[in-house]
Amino acid sequence: MKLGARNAITGKVTKVQSDNIMSLIKFDVQGPIEMASVITTESLEAMDLKPGDTVELVVKAIHVLPIKR
Repeated sequence: MKLGARNAITGKVTKVQSDNIMSLIKFDVQGPIEMASVITTESLEAMDLKPGDTVELVVKAIHVLPIKR
């Protein structure tokens, strides 16, 4: 499947929090950065994601958020 997003980052799953409907997955990526994703729990189970798994994070944003450093 061809993806429309142009930004892909390799990350490792560090934490998964789930309830009946939604799940929060946190990822460790290169550098001192952590990323997170919220997906349906059904999708999480279908992908069998668990801490320690290495995944490709495809970033496709419809908003740009300014971050003051």
